[in-house]
Amino acid sequence: MRVKICGIKTVNDARLSETCGADAIGVLVGRVHRSKDFVSPKTAAKICQAVGPFTTTVLVTHLEDPNKILNLAQQVSTSAIQLHSDLPPRTIKSLGRKLFPRKIIAKVSVDGPNAINRARQVTKVADAILLDSINKETNQVGGTGHTHDWTISAQIVRESPIPVILAGGLTPKNVASAIQQVKPYGIDVNSGVKSQQGGKSQRLILRFIRAANNKIGKL
Repeated sequence: MRVKICGIKTVNDARLSETCGADAIGVLVGRVHRSKDFVSPKTAAKICQAVGPFTTTVLVTHLEDPNKILNLAQQVSTSAIQLHSDLPPRTIKSLGRKLFPRKIIAKVSVDGPNAINRARQVTKVADAILLDSINKETNQVGGTGHTHDWTISAQIVRESPIPVILAGGLTPKNVASAIQQVKPYGIDVNSGVKSQQGGKSQRLILRFIRAANNKIGKL
């Protein structure tokens, strides 16, 4: 199972994630909604430069202005860009053309059946979809620590012609069950592998990846 560790804030946490076996790391830059995990473009660039050639780097941003996104992409060189907002499909398509050959990951907030329609729209313009939980009360569009309705996510996976990545409240304890039910292309975790100090926990990352891979072996 492909695993992305998101919300990386330091070079040490990036290298730790890579050493533990993560396939990808995510750096958050360009905050609009509530989150404690965003870093500056300069820090994000250093983090991405610190990992090896076989680790995918992902720039995750809340920004919605195409010009600001393009400017940010120039400052932070990554393998992929995760547009973690509700951009219209036409905007995602335009950004994909301008940012090629970087892969574009479109976010779908799974807060009800309407997420299925959103997913159907963005599959036509993105390289992958990321399904995440949302908390409107706290103004969080990711990193909520809450799961969502996995039956909706499973339907999106069954219908999608492009890879689907599952996020939202995943932990070492529930990731195996999530994979079994949803059968995603990959999984994304942030709060589920945090230490009490706010960085990443080596113990939790190892447990998370082992749980994910052990489940795949049984499918």
